[in-house]
Amino acid sequence: MGGNMRSSKKSGGFQAMGLSYPVLKGILKRGYKIPTPIQRKTIPLALEGRDVVAMARTGSGKTACFLVPLFEKLKTRQAKTGVRALILSPTRELALQTLKFIKEMGKFTELKAAVILGGDSMDNQFSIMHGNPDIIVATPGRLLHICVEMDLKLNNVEYVVFDEADRLFEMGFGEQIHEIANRLPETRKTLLFSATLPKILVEFAKAGLTDPVLVRLDVESKLPEELTLSFITCRAEEKLAVLLCLLKNIIKSDASTVVFAATMHHVEYIHQILDKAGISNTFIYSNLDASARKINTAKFQNGKARVLVVTDVAARGIDIPHLDYVINFHFPAKCKLFVHRVGRCARAGRTGTAFNIVSADEYPYLLDLHLFLGRPIQIVPPSGGSNANGEIGKLPLSMVEEELVELINWHNGSTDLVNMEQVCNNAYQQYIRSRPGASSESVKRIKELQINEAGVISGYSNIQSDVTDLLARMKNYRPQGTIFEIGVNASSADYQVMKEKRSFHKENILNFKRKREELCNKLKSNANESSSVKSTLPSSTTDEINETFSQVVMPKKRKIEDLYKKSKKKRQIKDDEFYIPYCAPDKHTEDGLAVNTFATEAEKAQMDLTADSEDSRRLQTQLKKWDRKKKKMVTINNDPKAGKIRTESGVWIPATYKSNRYAQWKEKSKIDAVNDDDSDEEPQHLQKLRTEPHTHWARHNKKLKEKVKAKSEIKRPEQILKARMELEKRRNRNARGKKKGQKKGGRRR
Repeated sequence: MGGNMRSSKKSGGFQAMGLSYPVLKGILKRGYKIPTPIQRKTIPLALEGRDVVAMARTGSGKTACFLVPLFEKLKTRQAKTGVRALILSPTRELALQTLKFIKEMGKFTELKAAVILGGDSMDNQFSIMHGNPDIIVATPGRLLHICVEMDLKLNNVEYVVFDEADRLFEMGFGEQIHEIANRLPETRKTLLFSATLPKILVEFAKAGLTDPVLVRLDVESKLPEELTLSFITCRAEEKLAVLLCLLKNIIKSDASTVVFAATMHHVEYIHQILDKAGISNTFIYSNLDASARKINTAKFQNGKARVLVVTDVAARGIDIPHLDYVINFHFPAKCKLFVHRVGRCARAGRTGTAFNIVSADEYPYLLDLHLFLGRPIQIVPPSGGSNANGEIGKLPLSMVEEELVELINWHNGSTDLVNMEQVCNNAYQQYIRSRPGASSESVKRIKELQINEAGVISGYSNIQSDVTDLLARMKNYRPQGTIFEIGVNASSADYQVMKEKRSFHKENILNFKRKREELCNKLKSNANESSSVKSTLPSSTTDEINETFSQVVMPKKRKIEDLYKKSKKKRQIKDDEFYIPYCAPDKHTEDGLAVNTFATEAEKAQMDLTADSEDSRRLQTQLKKWDRKKKKMVTINNDPKAGKIRTESGVWIPATYKSNRYAQWKEKSKIDAVNDDDSDEEPQHLQKLRTEPHTHWARHNKKLKEKVKAKSEIKRPEQILKARMELEKRRNRNARGKKKGQKKGGRRR
């Protein structure tokens, strides 16, 4: 009975994953009870021994995703083997956080973990490596430095984790990662975690991982139902005025708002304008100092600033749980980037609004987004809208004009703002060059939609005054006469030509106007009909259906017994131990016929972030990518190799990585003497660490030591062979000398 009770109990937790007792005890002791969705998908794959590329946000429990399989694979401490697991992190803080998790969760496995970080003492790190830790948590730059100095091969590494891999490549660690990967054995298991999936990361995964699985939760590919979208059209010069209108008149003063801008210069410019307007705000961009970024983020999270102005690159690592509004000051060029931005609000059942300020050059991207989301384009008619979600319209003109006048006054009184505006204009031109283009179909179709003629969004129409209405009518007014007819006599030739031309095309013009009016009326009537149908047709209840229909045909639910019987009939007896298939299990993959391969899955999930400064844009062009012909990672543009050395794998790394500090440390700490006394117990990977002296004085001292040692009377085979070869050379030389002497003597005679 007890056994039946156990079997009926749900087993969706960590207990059902078949983990060993020390690992499971550490997980439960840490306080984990139910695995998160990313853990439920990733951990079983990693335990099977598959290479995994997982897309996971910060705070989704990804640390446990790679630590649980790591502990299960390494089992217990092995002092003589050396490093068996490697975790690469982009920053010091993340590496130290991971080490803390390892010590807490792996308490009962007795595995030894160590951290190798830039800025710490190298002498201490040499002694750490001699202590043979099982797990190393490191930043790529310092780890490679240690590997080059100590000539570490990392042959015993079984498990590698690239944590926040997109940030590793963003920070320019491409060369170091590739060199570290070359030093690792091919039989290793690799886990790669990332919030986004840029192209360079996909190329690296294809080259460095064996048949990887892409784990991607489709949470970020769809917009939450609680999110309200609003698209506000305006001229490029009016964007700042529209932003001030939103923050002053529409968004509540106690609400938290994130504003996304294209470049770091726009972030600083918007920050200065908001300070002038008296709106409490703070800002973050990639070039900002780490401590300043931390302080500014804390200001916003603690509620001291109501607006946070950011770029895409800077906002990638920030988790803001209670965000009310998102404003896209510059409309994102990629649909996935739009979802990534606006998905930061309306989380966990909360409501949120995303305002999008769109200018004329961004209209094609707006159409691309609607096609991606599968939503109809709802342009507000000039008369007014129906207050629907996702409408494309304008703000009241009086409101925008008021803020525009104030902005002009601020700029007239401040040279700093004028200079900053000019810098932003130049930066925007650079941004447009690097911005990916919209689809050609969207560029063609956007001309037919006439977004410029959109009316005021219904939610803000009550703010519109009579003056605004008059201005809007004036803007839409089209005069009958052309420029050739204004201020010209009726008897002039120009006037007569234009009059004849108009009379000739009169019918075509009238037909065009009539068709346009009919189309507008048809669209309005369809909208009214659909709204009336929705409002007048309530849904029927199950009781009413049962009363009306005596028999209701429903889809059959299969019983477990029936499924078992069918599967039993189809089951074939096959002995896996002796069965030899006709073709390899991955034949369809090799032939390029696989449907759900990593390449196809990764292409769907791929998303590159545009750089927010000129330096980072230049760095992006210098990043490594996989060359199919050369079969190695190469730089996109050939940067100069000054101050770099080439490794065995062909990668150029900084020459400072080989500074001979390890030899000096060994001499200082007398590690060689200890190794000689304890040679039997020395691990295999440390026996390879003995290096030859590279400097002049080191070689000189070595020779002196060798002279002091007593010469052995018994010669080695190599020494005997060398002596014989030298003797043979001497004999040949003497023989040639004798022949020359004889020839000279013969001539004299």
